[in-house]
Amino acid sequence: MDIDVLGPLDVRENGVSVTPTAPKPRQVLALLASHADRVVPVASLVEELWCDRPPRSARTTLQTYVLHLRELIDAAPARGTARDAGTEPGRRTAKDVLLTLPGGYLLSSGDGRSDVREFERLAGLGYRAMDAGDLAGASRTLAAALDLWSGSAFADVQTGARLSMEARRLEESRLCALEQRIEADLRLGRHREVLAELTVLVSRHRTHENLHAQFMTALYRSGRRGEALDAYRRLCTTLGHELGLEPSPRLRRLQHSILTAAPETRPGAQTAARAAQTSYAHPLAPTS
Repeated sequence: MDIDVLGPLDVRENGVSVTPTAPKPRQVLALLASHADRVVPVASLVEELWCDRPPRSARTTLQTYVLHLRELIDAAPARGTARDAGTEPGRRTAKDVLLTLPGGYLLSSGDGRSDVREFERLAGLGYRAMDAGDLAGASRTLAAALDLWSGSAFADVQTGARLSMEARRLEESRLCALEQRIEADLRLGRHREVLAELTVLVSRHRTHENLHAQFMTALYRSGRRGEALDAYRRLCTTLGHELGLEPSPRLRRLQHSILTAAPETRPGAQTAARAAQTSYAHPLAPTS
């Protein structure tokens, strides 16, 4: 089974989509897919579908949705091959794919592909490349990880509490990978190449200090010192109005470096990299 959730939901068995169009079964499949090969408790599925107001028939209705998903899974091989689905050697039945277990349900991927797992694998390789000083390898690997995204996580799924939380987790992982890829590019001297991307990002994440630090650095290295200082002033205003905060000491140091044309603002500097690592562990504010 192949599972894609980093964008529109697409779950395929034997290469054939088993993704339902009805909102509630789609929601059930999305939650099961996001926890593939792990048991999802019935209580979690009920909470996802109806929050804290489940109907009396919640468990029966959930069973109906699971039955619908199994029907799609059973039909998939028949649509995908010319052979009779019932005689295919080694074929998994729907109950082998979507298992009923004590306390909940489990979607078995059967060692298939998952875009989340591949993203996390590539991102991990990219972070290790950064730690080893392989900036070109880090940039390339992190870019490959980010290319797996085709939109927001669960982009076309109606999300409840559980899926919304998972979507936020995935989006935060995406942003961390993006920051590190940009950091690698900056340290490789690709400041002009990342400017357009950073312009969009700081507009979208108006209180995110590390993105603003990278934006200011890229502007300065591109010969746009005044715009770099303007970006700092805009961030100061936004932080004060929206959060009642002042810029962190590290960002003030960066602004001072730009004012004085200090060496740390030049290509190959380590300041922004250290700031990036601090930002991951202690985010200043929600980025969405």
